[in-house]
Amino acid sequence: MILLQCVQLSKAYGTDEILSNVKLEIKSRERVALVGRNGAGKSTLLKIITGELSYDSGDLIIPKEVEVGYLAQDSGLNSSRSIWDEMLLVFEPLKKMEQKLRKLEEKMSDPDRSDFEKILEEYDQLQQDFKDSGGFQYEADIRSILSGLHFSNFDYETPIHSLSGGQKTRLALGKLLLSAPDLLVLDEPTNHLDIQTLTWLEQYLSSYDGSILIVSHDRYFLDRVVDNVYELSFQKTVKYPGNYSKYLEEKALRHEQEMKIFEKQQGEVKKLEEFVQKNLARASTSNRAKSRRKQLERMDLVNRPKSEDQSANFRFNIDKQSGNDVLMIDDLSVGFDDTTLFENIDLKLNRSESVALIGPNGIGKSTLIKAIAGNLKPKNGTIRYGSSVTIGYYDQEQANLTSNKTVLQELWDDYPQTNEKDIRTVLGNFLFSGEDVLKTVFDLSGGEKARLALAKLMMQKANLLILDEPTNHLDLDSKEVLENALIDYPGTLLFVSHDRYFVNRMATRVVELSANSMKSFLGDYDYYVAKKEEVAEFKRLADEKIAASTSSVDKSFDKHSKTDYQQDKENKKKERQLQRRIEEIEKKVEQEEASVLRLEEELGDPLINQDHEKTMELNKQLEHSKEAIESLLEEWELLQTEE
Repeated sequence: MILLQCVQLSKAYGTDEILSNVKLEIKSRERVALVGRNGAGKSTLLKIITGELSYDSGDLIIPKEVEVGYLAQDSGLNSSRSIWDEMLLVFEPLKKMEQKLRKLEEKMSDPDRSDFEKILEEYDQLQQDFKDSGGFQYEADIRSILSGLHFSNFDYETPIHSLSGGQKTRLALGKLLLSAPDLLVLDEPTNHLDIQTLTWLEQYLSSYDGSILIVSHDRYFLDRVVDNVYELSFQKTVKYPGNYSKYLEEKALRHEQEMKIFEKQQGEVKKLEEFVQKNLARASTSNRAKSRRKQLERMDLVNRPKSEDQSANFRFNIDKQSGNDVLMIDDLSVGFDDTTLFENIDLKLNRSESVALIGPNGIGKSTLIKAIAGNLKPKNGTIRYGSSVTIGYYDQEQANLTSNKTVLQELWDDYPQTNEKDIRTVLGNFLFSGEDVLKTVFDLSGGEKARLALAKLMMQKANLLILDEPTNHLDLDSKEVLENALIDYPGTLLFVSHDRYFVNRMATRVVELSANSMKSFLGDYDYYVAKKEEVAEFKRLADEKIAASTSSVDKSFDKHSKTDYQQDKENKKKERQLQRRIEEIEKKVEQEEASVLRLEEELGDPLINQDHEKTMELNKQLEHSKEAIESLLEEWELLQTEE
C-alpha cells in the first residue's frame, strides 16, 4: 500500500525557489531517509507533508485512513502535566474503554437484570476489543519507552515544565512513538540522544510496524534503519535504494557514468563541429558538411552532470610538534559546588593519538574536557601537559563567539597581524564569501557558527585539539570534510562525540567515562562495541552458570534427608571455591589485557622502536602476556564445564 506520494511538488518564497517538481513515494513498512545539504529544503518538505506548510504546485497524496505523526527538529513538550499523565494522553480511547468496562461490570453484578445477557455480550465484545487494542499492556509500553529514552530513574510525577530542553525533546519523541502512527516523520530525531539511547532507538525503529521518513545527519543511524534514500539537491529529489552507505556508492557511480556519457557526446559534438568548419566552404564536401550540421542541430544534448554545491576546504596544521607525553591526568575529581560528577579519574595521552571520550548524557564528558582545556578548575587531582603542548579547544555551544561582531571581525580581532585578504581567504575556505563575512554572529545558523568556530580553531595551529561534539550542526558533506582534515592532522586529538560514524572513523582509542572509573579500548568504535558485547556475554554466561548451580543445589537439598546435610554443605563449599577461582581468573585476564595494551602503546613509541634490545624485551613481555591470557581462558572454560 502507498502511504504517501509527492508528485511534482514545488515551493518558493518570493523569487527564491526551494523545491521544484519534487517526487517522493513511501509504501507500507518502508524506512526512507531524506538527505541533502543544510538549506536544501528538507525540513520545508517535511512540513509540507505534515500540513504545516502549503505548496505552490503539484500533488500531495495521503489516503484518508493513513495517520501521520511528526516530530519537528528540536521540538519539545510544553506541558504542565507530569511525565506519566502526558504519556497517558496517547491512550485516552483505551482509558475510556476501560471505564466503560468497569461500568458494565457494575451492571453485571446484578444477574437478575432483564438485559443481563445483552450486557454480558456487550462486555465480552468490548473486552476483546480492549485486549486487541493493547489495553492490557499500554502501561507496560509507556514504561518501556520511558526506559529506552533514559527516564527510568525519573519520578514519573515530575512536571514536564521542570525538565531541560533536551529532556522535553526526548519526551516528545517518546509520546510520538507510543501513538504508533502509520507514517512516522522524524526531523533530526537523534539530537540530544547519547549513544546508548541511539542504539535503543535504532532497534525500536527497525521493528516498527509502520513506515518511517527520516531526516538525520547521523550516518551510523541511517545505515542501520533505512532501506531507501531520497537525496534533495538542486530543488529536486533522486531516489537511491539501500541504506546511506549504499547511497554514497550508487551516487558516485551514477555521477561517473553520467560524466562519461557527457564527455563522449562532447567528443562527438567537437568532431562534427570541426568537420563542418573545415568542409562547409568546399564545393566537393559542402553537402556532407551541411548534413553534419543538421545532425548537430537534431542532437539531444546532455547537460554536464551537476556537481554538489561548493564544499568547505580546510586542514589543520601545527606550529610545533609536542613531546611524546601530551597529557597526564591523575586522581581527578570534577564537579560544581557540592556535586561531584566523577572522581578518581586517570588518563594519559600520547602524541598522535586520536581518543574518543564517550559515556551517557550527564556523566560529565563536556565538563571533563573543559577542565582539561583549562576552562574549569577541578576539585581534586592533577592535570599535567607535556613539553611544547599547545591547546586548541572547540566548544559545542560556541561560547567563544561574540554575538554582536561580524564574521570578519570575529576572526580578524583574534589575529590582527594577519592582513584582511588572508582573513577573507580563510573564511572563504569555510564557505563565507562576499557579503557573508559582514553578517553578525547572532544572525548565523547553527551550521554557520560551527564553521566559524572551526575557522578560528584552524588559525590557532595547536598541537592538541580538544573537541566537544564537533559534528553538531554540520551537514553530511561538512562532516566528511572535517573528518578528512582531522585524519591528516599531525597533532593529538581528544574529542567527545555522539556521532558513531565519526568516532569509528577518527578514533584510535575509545575511552568510556563512568562516575568513578575510566576504561580504555584500543581501537575504533566497532571494536569498542564488540568488546562490550563480549564482556556482557561473558557475564551472562557466568550468571547463568551460577543460577543453574544454585537452583540445582537448592533442589538437591529439598530431596536430601538430614543425614545428607553435611554432604550438601560440602558441595556448596566447592561451588563457592569454584566461583572464587573463576572470579580470580577473570581479574587476572583483565590485568593481562591491560598489560598487553600498555606494551602495545610502548612498542608504538618511535623512540623505543630505535632501541632494538628494548623492543625485543617488550615483545617477549607481550608474548608472555598473550600466552597467559590464553592459558587463563582455557582454565576458565574448563571450570565452566565443571560447574
